[in-house]
Amino acid sequence: MRKNIAAGNWKMNLDLDAGKKLASEVINMTADEVSNDAEVILIPPFLHITSIKQLAGSSKNVFVGAQNCSNEASGAFTGEISVEMLKSVGVDYVVVGHSERREIFGEDDALLAAKTKAVLAGGLKPIFCCGEKLESRESDQHFAINKEQIEKGIFGLSKEEILKVVIAYEPVWAIGTGVTASSDQAQEMHAYIRGLIADKYDQETADSISILYGGSVKPGNAEELFSQPDVDGGLVGGASLKSRDFVDIIKAF
Repeated sequence: MRKNIAAGNWKMNLDLDAGKKLASEVINMTADEVSNDAEVILIPPFLHITSIKQLAGSSKNVFVGAQNCSNEASGAFTGEISVEMLKSVGVDYVVVGHSERREIFGEDDALLAAKTKAVLAGGLKPIFCCGEKLESRESDQHFAINKEQIEKGIFGLSKEEILKVVIAYEPVWAIGTGVTASSDQAQEMHAYIRGLIADKYDQETADSISILYGGSVKPGNAEELFSQPDVDGGLVGGASLKSRDFVDIIKAF
């Protein structure tokens, strides 16, 4: 049975004190208000991870993620963070291939496949991102773009490995723009992605993998998005920086 997941990607926002305050509010409000069994993942900047992991403590449904990692285990890679380092401070999940890493930092499919392998080899769980730009959708290339990213990024994994992957579909045209894919558009792409997995592996495997929607998820649209049969939650950006908004999104399952 696949999990419902609300993952909050803080990106490069908040200093340590503000991050700890936000995390504390989310953790406490979740404990007080949330009755569903959704998994909550807080994904702060690297510097905040240790403190926020301590705040999460032994909470059964709040986990900590990292926004990126190196595909290298160690060595002369100034400024990079290895999977083993992340594991040593209690990270549970690692985001791989966010559109900003692809677009701004030029990370290609081969590198993202290597990062995914490194995350799995280190015993952590990847949140593998895919998604198309506006021009690709307008030219009806959106299915082809996502198929290529998924095939090159994660279809080299074994069945055992891919069962540990969470996929996040993030239409680039809907990230931080205030524009959200309609629930029908989200469902269409999520069902397509699940179909790709079923064709590559089998239907049971496809039905076991959580596929999140990432693209201007807000309290006002979360319930409708999450009600779609193949949408298993959200990779939330801006709304995850406000505890009330993020907890309301968690409650939308």
